[in-house]
Amino acid sequence: MSENQSFTPVLLGSDMNVYGMARSFHELTGQVVDVYAKVQLAPTRFSKIVNVHLIPDFDSDPTFIEHMTKIAAKYQDQAGKVILIACGDGYAELVSKHKPELEKTFVCPYVDYDLLKRLNSKESFYQVCDEYDLPYPKTKIITKAMYESDAQISTPFAFPVALKPTNSVEWLLIHFEGRKKAFTIHSQVELNTIIAKIYDNGYTSDLILQDFVPGDDSHMRVLNAYVDQNHKVKMMCLGHPLLEDPTPAAIGNYVAIIPEYNQDVYDRMQKFLEDIKFTGFANFDMKYDERDQSFKLFEINIRQGRSSFFVTLNGYNLAQWPVKDYITGELKDAKTVYGNQAASKHQLWLGVPKSVFKTYAKDNEYKQQALELLKEGRYGTTVFYNKDMSLKRWVLMKYMFHNYVGRYKQFFAENKGDA
Repeated sequence: MSENQSFTPVLLGSDMNVYGMARSFHELTGQVVDVYAKVQLAPTRFSKIVNVHLIPDFDSDPTFIEHMTKIAAKYQDQAGKVILIACGDGYAELVSKHKPELEKTFVCPYVDYDLLKRLNSKESFYQVCDEYDLPYPKTKIITKAMYESDAQISTPFAFPVALKPTNSVEWLLIHFEGRKKAFTIHSQVELNTIIAKIYDNGYTSDLILQDFVPGDDSHMRVLNAYVDQNHKVKMMCLGHPLLEDPTPAAIGNYVAIIPEYNQDVYDRMQKFLEDIKFTGFANFDMKYDERDQSFKLFEINIRQGRSSFFVTLNGYNLAQWPVKDYITGELKDAKTVYGNQAASKHQLWLGVPKSVFKTYAKDNEYKQQALELLKEGRYGTTVFYNKDMSLKRWVLMKYMFHNYVGRYKQFFAENKGDA
């Protein structure tokens, strides 16, 4: 890369998503990546490919923008551009909110704040889905005012039903016994109890009550896309999750993904992203509904996801897209890349030990495909990187993975009896 094409990535956060992006950049350039975060989380600990800077209260204003102004000053006179990548909902929202100011120093591949607010809230996202004829589960909105009215909140759907917060950023600040990322509710009494706990413990935004789409974890799909600065989709990579985390605080996090190719899904979501004039990384969660043979959208994340390293693992390095877009300019005239057409190149991504996957993933044709990939050695993880594996890090990552054995024994039957 020539001098005028040099660049520096700066990542926000310290979780598995951050490590996956740092590893993607490291595979691309071999350089250590600067990371700024509120707290030090295990995936980036004892790493020699990231340089973690901790800033208390960095995930909220005014601390965020005050420190980003200081960080920007560090890079002001540096040769080449500085690419800012947020690796969490809160950081993505803050970057979008302060985008005009941050863009004076950083490349910020994010949508403007007005569009982010429409897409980040599940409630308004479903309104956008209606506008663009995208399927999603039948939904009822529950407000705090409805709860405070003392009238019983009924469901128009048969039990079980799904219940989740519309505001994922506010939800991170709410704590109570039994709190989950999302709930599967089996009775009116349980629905009343959970809604009361949520609002009595300080949550103020709306809740989403949804028709429960039947099916085990292998009915899920995850789509990652990159949209260039001219609002043209340049990469789409569809993943087929086979197992999710059953831990209450992490329900819905994928821990095993095989690649899948579906041009119909690609075409539909590409048109949507280009019509709304999206920019940057997009990450969609959806579930196949056998009742009407459709993929029902759950949400869009305005960033790559914690499991999105499966894209890099399968040959479409996540870091290369903003680099080709803003640094080398190669993306402008490039055709859209649709991932995973060649099964011979597929890799299984794992976020848990192989033994956990083999024990708990539903037995079906997709699991058999994954087991074949394991047998052939065609698999990988985000955090076990052979260029970043000191003894301390190896022990910590093995410990982190081993913890899933106990989690599944404790929570799997409890949270997976609905599929």
